[in-house]
Amino acid sequence: MDNRILLIEDEPNISEAIRFILQRDGYLVDMHSDGATALAAVAQKHPGMVILDVMLPNRSGFDILRDLRANDATAGLPVLILTARGQDKDRDLAMRLGASRFITKPFSNADVLTAVRELIAP
Repeated sequence: MDNRILLIEDEPNISEAIRFILQRDGYLVDMHSDGATALAAVAQKHPGMVILDVMLPNRSGFDILRDLRANDATAGLPVLILTARGQDKDRDLAMRLGASRFITKPFSNADVLTAVRELIAP
């Protein structure tokens, strides 16, 4: 099991909360907050999955997801979209672009943990 997760989220309180619950469950969590350099962070960290916010500074999470799916090295990487944009059109776009899961903010810690456990299966 590759239990390294790259959390791409620009809200510090949300990042810290997610990191805490995931580390408590045994995951290694790297954090990144800038959309413009998110793809470079994925390439550098080689995570087992990505948790990706949609509304990031300098680049949309949807654009990042599109690029992850277009690259052979990251096409199969599990990506959990975690966003305040919870309209059906946002969920539909995320799924069309290849999101593995979609969770809206505010979220429950249990929902995030369950999704991560299912996406990073041993």
